[in-house]
Amino acid sequence: MKQDFSQDGNKEQMDTARKNLVYVSMFSIIMMFAGLTSAYIVSMGDSFWLKFTLPTAFWISTGLIALSSICIQSSVFFAKKGNKPAMQAAISITLVLGMAFIYFQFKGYGQLIDNGVHPVGNHIIVTDGKYGDYFEVKYKGNFVEVNGNDFLLKGEKMTESEMIAYQNFMSQFLEVSEKEPFTIKEYGKEFELFFLNTPLKLVEGRLFSEEDGELKFLDRLRLKELAINVRDNRGDFFVQGTMGKDFHVYYKGKELQYKNRELQMNGKKLSNYLQIKSMEAADTASSYLFLITFLHLLHIVVTLFYVLKLVRHSFSGKINKEENLTLQMGAIFWHFLGVLWVYLLLFLLFIH
Repeated sequence: MKQDFSQDGNKEQMDTARKNLVYVSMFSIIMMFAGLTSAYIVSMGDSFWLKFTLPTAFWISTGLIALSSICIQSSVFFAKKGNKPAMQAAISITLVLGMAFIYFQFKGYGQLIDNGVHPVGNHIIVTDGKYGDYFEVKYKGNFVEVNGNDFLLKGEKMTESEMIAYQNFMSQFLEVSEKEPFTIKEYGKEFELFFLNTPLKLVEGRLFSEEDGELKFLDRLRLKELAINVRDNRGDFFVQGTMGKDFHVYYKGKELQYKNRELQMNGKKLSNYLQIKSMEAADTASSYLFLITFLHLLHIVVTLFYVLKLVRHSFSGKINKEENLTLQMGAIFWHFLGVLWVYLLLFLLFIH
């Protein structure tokens, strides 16, 4: 009897230790994400800040993790009732839904990148290869114009066929060699390049300006940057769409407007200093979004390995009516990650 009592005591201590470990882990994660969301708010306060609609895939993944939470709680219920087949089915479905959550998270990242939102490296406003800084293009006798992310001809948005023709022409400048000239075909028939308001002529495959002579390597690199922007349908902003509709830019918490290719606040043009500062401003908001959501995703991935272990144990008989604490603690932690995701999503929805 003494030995049995001792074993029961050890088991109770081990169970308590397991519970405490889960709770400490949850507390540590809460502190980490509290720090990140606080840093997000502080960083937003004195910077140019980009806000945009969250991808649809994030909402799908939210539904999936909510369903998975129901499933894993059902598995606990069935385990306590001694319904082994139902427990096995519920925990297996949890695993599948967790993997689907990961899939749609990455799909969401793909949607963001397709819309010009990247985790690192981007600015809010295009600076390298910005149309009109060095180069302009004439198409069938009319200058191409840029307004935000729209490409215009005679004040009207370019048609799909016109845009394709423009992109095909500019694609000739995507490859730059310091020694070799561009390989250019049919230059001057429909399209003509202007460099610093001066038309460029094509002589033996090389571009010349009457004032400055042959186009220098540095300027050919600038032309390449412009070609990249045209290829990616990028006008004045990295993010796709129309400012004020598809995305918004804020400064010190106040929304900005964009007119005549310049930022305005309350209908007044920002100072030259702030215009320059806006062009230098990194897209910190998008970096935070990727960082916060990806860190959560990593916790989901690691926890899924634990869920996989629970699936194995459910089939091997290690989880049953009497022994199900590991399943209970796994369910608690999975619920926690689900609630955390909903909090992060709401935070990004209302703050971002």
